[in-house]
Amino acid sequence: METRVAYPIEIMEKAIQMKQKKIPVKTIMEDQGSVYTSYDYQEQVKTKGITMSMSRKGTPSDNACIESFHASLKSETFYLYELTNEPTSIVIETVKEYITYYNEQRIQQKLGYRSPVDYRESAA
Repeated sequence: METRVAYPIEIMEKAIQMKQKKIPVKTIMEDQGSVYTSYDYQEQVKTKGITMSMSRKGTPSDNACIESFHASLKSETFYLYELTNEPTSIVIETVKEYITYYNEQRIQQKLGYRSPVDYRESAA
């Protein structure tokens, strides 16, 4: 297996471990990069029973929600605090903290100026 394919397969394996621990994982987001479109990766995904979510070429709006989230994550953390060339542990911690902040504290206009958690709780 190519080295370029090895890392995404490690990520997929982690998703499978989460699924085995009953943590819901149904979809893996990918782009049109050569790693994700490679035969090796496609076969691994297929044999694991995972659904791939990949934009069609030239149509980034297919995954607009996750693209918007990634843009917010990068601009509100990595770019704002000039986090470049950080160790993996710092990146992982930054992403975990941002996801918690995004879901529990960050208000959004489209949700009536509430956080996603507050919005879900009010809708229930």
